[in-house]
Amino acid sequence: MRLVALLLLLPWALAQTLLPADTFGLSFREEAGAWIYEGEGVRLVHVPGVGWVEPLDPSLPPPDGERIPLEALKALGYFRTPEAGVRHGTQGRALRIVLDLPGPEPAPKPPSEGQAPGNLSLLLPYLAPGITQVPWPKGVGARVRLLPGGTELSLSFPGKLLRYRLFPLKDPDRLVLDLYVLEAEVEEPLAPGVRYREVWAFAPEPLRLYLVEAEKGRLVPVGRPGVRALPKDLAKDALAVLNGGYFDPKTATPLGLWVQDGVTVSYPFGRVALMWDSFGFFMGFPRFEAVVQGPRGERVRVGINASRARYTAHTVPGPVGKEGEEVALVVGERVQAILPAPQELPAGAWALTFPKGSPPFPLEPGDPLSLYGRLDPPVRYALEGGPLLVREGQYAFDPSRENFRDPRPLQAMAPQAAVAWTREGRLWLLVSEPTTPGVLARALLALGAWNALRMDGGGSAQLWVKGRLRNPYQGSPRPVVSALALYVP
Repeated sequence: MRLVALLLLLPWALAQTLLPADTFGLSFREEAGAWIYEGEGVRLVHVPGVGWVEPLDPSLPPPDGERIPLEALKALGYFRTPEAGVRHGTQGRALRIVLDLPGPEPAPKPPSEGQAPGNLSLLLPYLAPGITQVPWPKGVGARVRLLPGGTELSLSFPGKLLRYRLFPLKDPDRLVLDLYVLEAEVEEPLAPGVRYREVWAFAPEPLRLYLVEAEKGRLVPVGRPGVRALPKDLAKDALAVLNGGYFDPKTATPLGLWVQDGVTVSYPFGRVALMWDSFGFFMGFPRFEAVVQGPRGERVRVGINASRARYTAHTVPGPVGKEGEEVALVVGERVQAILPAPQELPAGAWALTFPKGSPPFPLEPGDPLSLYGRLDPPVRYALEGGPLLVREGQYAFDPSRENFRDPRPLQAMAPQAAVAWTREGRLWLLVSEPTTPGVLARALLALGAWNALRMDGGGSAQLWVKGRLRNPYQGSPRPVVSALALYVP
């Protein structure tokens, strides 16, 4: 008989999973030589050397003091939720836990997410004993409880931001839990209505943003065509300085519209620009009228750079004109030569292209020729960037609509600089950790941006606050041609 009893108990012994009673939401105490486990509406008693006290099946696997076998509770019907298998691994920054569900859910729950500084708790609606075997990230304190209503997971890491994302998958049915241990967010007041922030935006993966948020102030484009300097040196008295628009790396010629105190410093290049007067901003393709004045005062409207027309003015160094056109090279408001297109436009010059043999008016080398332009409507300040990221609360990243001939820089993982604002009018000057502009657009939407425009990125992306570079930077910061400087009273 003893051998039969041992054989009956052997499967339980082989499968026994002893865990502290608290793991199951039960308390433990010794009383009159018995071990008593209570909680969650149950009371279980075991007498060492005798077995479980009736009405429990005496063949149930025995406990070991404060530790109680999971199999015994399962056999008693303690758990009201189905059991799920557990797999785990890493997915980017996340620790990913996958619950393999026992069958299709009649109505899968929608995705959920949450975050908290230092501590995080959530309840998974399945019995998932495998979570007790998950290797948690270094420094994370984890507590797993297998309760009648599901698996409770509590994490702690003082000084860190803890975040989770829970979402279902079909075919086969799975529940995916992504857990993130992130650096804490930062907030520092800089001046009344202005603060520096380091925040996480999620799209859905976490993206670190370094930004200055301003409710008021004066934003000014600074710099000088042909001259490179660090953003902080372009506006030494500014509270914050963000790198500006694009420029030709060989000649430091600005690429795109630049209006300073109502004066056009650089002409449009076919991309979206930031335009403003005081602290009211808008973004869009500039409505720009360009006019060329000839030797005898004749005037003709012309296209400008990427906005080609029968007569087109070019201000950006590089090849200009097409086969079948001629090029009038202009330096110091004098025609230097009239040549067949295409021609290489040098720095410091501009060119007028027109159909071969058909200039807008008689032209000879040495003739005066002037280029004028104005915005309609005029604004005090403008600086071209691009691509557009967010427009009126909607994802708007579409570089094919702007003059980006080589898409590769916009596909590379690199720091991104941007100007954005919320619907309430709070201005953001920001730089992201390495990402792509499309991901940045989704992250800014998730953070509450109403409009957002990318400025020059990659090695040029820099945010300086009170003379200090705040975004991480590999190597030495790159000198730039233009920047956006924020001043406060």
